[in-house]
Amino acid sequence: MVIDLAVFFALYQPLGSKVNLAEREHQALRQTVRNQQVRVEALTKYQDAFPLVGKGLTDFTTNRTPSRREAYSTAAHLVHKIAEAAGVKVASMGYRLDTTQHNDPLQTLELDINLEGSYPGLLKFSHALETANDFILVREFNFSPGGDNQTLGLRLGADLYVTP
Repeated sequence: MVIDLAVFFALYQPLGSKVNLAEREHQALRQTVRNQQVRVEALTKYQDAFPLVGKGLTDFTTNRTPSRREAYSTAAHLVHKIAEAAGVKVASMGYRLDTTQHNDPLQTLELDINLEGSYPGLLKFSHALETANDFILVREFNFSPGGDNQTLGLRLGADLYVTP
């Protein structure tokens, strides 16, 4: 019995500790493999979608952003068409091309638009401008009293993004 106890403490217990340690390491490695498999699956999805993203970006820049050469006429036509549909009058309109962005894929044509009309008409105009097919971002929106008591004035600042 003493020999059995000596064998137990000398061989079996250290061997059991090594087995437990190996089992924990095995479980940790299995978890690492599972985590890596999930990551590989996610990256594979991105890789499969990457050509579609490039095509979508190309479609966006060709369909939603006019060229710099066409930007002024596109902006003027869009603003006057929306104003007519909304029943408001364009009092003045100014353009300024932002040339400070040298490395950006898109440039901005800043629009300063002064309008006069009824409150619902001005809201209709601003909503139609924000939801237009061209890539326009409204950055400033100020109401003021109009020329007579029946109308309001709207000073609207917007950025039309154009391709260089």
